[in-house]
Amino acid sequence: MKAALVLGAGGFIGGHLVRRLKNEGFWVRGVDLKFNEFSETAADDFVIGDLRDAGFCRQIIDRRFDEVYQLAADMGGAGYIFTGENDADIMHNSSTVNLNVLDACHKRNIKRIFYSSSACMYPAYNQEDPDNPNCAEESAYPAAPDSEYGWEKLFSERLYLAYQRNFGIQVRIARYHNIFGPEGTWTGGKEKAPAAICRKVASARNGGSIEMWGDGLQTRSFLYIDECLEGTTRLMRSGFTGPVNIGSEEMVTINELARVVMDISGKQLDVEHKPGPTGVRGRNSNNRLIKDRLGWAPAQPLRTGLEYTYAWIERQVLRNAA
Repeated sequence: MKAALVLGAGGFIGGHLVRRLKNEGFWVRGVDLKFNEFSETAADDFVIGDLRDAGFCRQIIDRRFDEVYQLAADMGGAGYIFTGENDADIMHNSSTVNLNVLDACHKRNIKRIFYSSSACMYPAYNQEDPDNPNCAEESAYPAAPDSEYGWEKLFSERLYLAYQRNFGIQVRIARYHNIFGPEGTWTGGKEKAPAAICRKVASARNGGSIEMWGDGLQTRSFLYIDECLEGTTRLMRSGFTGPVNIGSEEMVTINELARVVMDISGKQLDVEHKPGPTGVRGRNSNNRLIKDRLGWAPAQPLRTGLEYTYAWIERQVLRNAA
């Protein structure tokens, strides 16, 4: 039986990935600071601990794994990343995790490891036009991310590539673009735009209003969790290192995103635009490289994923209100 290690298994993407790997027949060890708050883990072995502790990393990477997925990071939505108040924690925590994980994998002679980078590492100067952002993989340099979160992701990409060059570890690097779906963070300040809007719409009375940071004209693309996992496992088992975008090319404004969620809910709501952190003006996945190298790209319409996500978040809202 093949064995996989999922770091960050208590999180949104990690929890879904563990289930997928189990369905594929893997023995899976999951590791995180916490258990998944929304469902029981499917992992054969789940270890609670802090990957910033080098000794703990050596304890949980105590054998050869066929596949290691490094998803653990200090992250959140715009309200966490762009205020500036969490910059030191974000950079220190995530960098330390990656340094420790790579060192432990190298010393165990782990042959293949996946690293989840982010579209936040792309230069801000290529994302000023909301209608024509440039997020092709080759546009990453000269580097100029708009957040320290993005700078850390860029540093860690280079760290993984250095371990590949110097020690022969086969790394696979994906730049995720706004992954969403059920069992993701939906309240508390670290939620991303789809979950935040679904929560606000689900909580609002028909005919009322919701608040939105900025003018809502900033553009993004959002990728449903199932397609994220498909791209991730395809990349892991390919002969391509990356970095490569894993995201949707269906770009929408945040106003349009809100309108789709309202339509799904059946509610008529106004949007009150408020000052707040919004990030770059435009961002959209460029999928030319993934189509060329993996012969695949995400194709599910945004609305389909939002229907699943809204139904799940609406249940959480109603349960909390009961």
